[in-house]
Amino acid sequence: MRLRIFTEPQQGASYDDLLAVAQEAERLGFDAFFRSDHYLAMGGDGLPGPTDAWTTLAGLARETSTIRLGTLVTSATFRLPGPLAVTVAGVDQMSRGRVEFGLGAGWFDAEHRAYGIGFPDTPERFDRLEEQLEVITGLWADTTGSYSFDGEHYTISDSPALPKPAQERIPVIVGGKGKRRTPALAARFADEFNVPFVSVEETRTLFTRVREACEKAERDPSTLAWSNALVVCAGADEAEIARRAAAIGRDVDELRENGLAGTPAEIVDRIGAFAEAGTERIYLQVLDLSDLDHLALVAEEIMPHV
Repeated sequence: MRLRIFTEPQQGASYDDLLAVAQEAERLGFDAFFRSDHYLAMGGDGLPGPTDAWTTLAGLARETSTIRLGTLVTSATFRLPGPLAVTVAGVDQMSRGRVEFGLGAGWFDAEHRAYGIGFPDTPERFDRLEEQLEVITGLWADTTGSYSFDGEHYTISDSPALPKPAQERIPVIVGGKGKRRTPALAARFADEFNVPFVSVEETRTLFTRVREACEKAERDPSTLAWSNALVVCAGADEAEIARRAAAIGRDVDELRENGLAGTPAEIVDRIGAFAEAGTERIYLQVLDLSDLDHLALVAEEIMPHV
């Protein structure tokens, strides 16, 4: 089981905050450092304000050396696919091949209104997501030096399809709870399928849908990685668990039911249940970025046992 750190900077974090967490996660041996891609806090003032995901990751690419870096997930509404392909490939070069690329349809209407970003209806957002996935992966893979694409929402004509990533293929992450289009997109484009903040039972259901979509697309499901995102709240005892839950405004019992909360032994058992459901990677959502001791506890008392 690979454990990855997942942050939500729009809730209130500077670049220096993210750098401290990424470097500590690297030192402690976590598999990856990921961040959300949002421009508006979901509750609270979000001070000092949002940071752009790919600008941040470009900086981290030069200030870390081994940990993998990515988004969970970039919204297809935020950027045009051609420039986004250039940006992500550039960050991959800057990191010497450590980038992973999550892309989704977008869902948070308020942040679009707050920053003047168009927010089409759900079917159109998924249409755009599908075209963006095809264009971006097509640009990276093209060997002709003259890539073209004629879609409903995006048209590419004779692109040199540059720059190329450092990796032969940047891993693409598709995720969500959709019943039809999400599994189909994962089967067609993804290297990893991620489900956010669901139970073990729902994880099984969502993984099954994607496996069925893979079979329909004549793709071997074993070529996909399978992952969950879950909030983490670990403590050596009940008092420490309660303190960490209070710091992020959450109830301990609710976190135990819906996330990874409790003592290290409890969390190891809970991770084991997800592993039995097919999970191979867990993105640990860390919401208090000032508590680096929390990362150390997870690394020292949980990671060796999963």
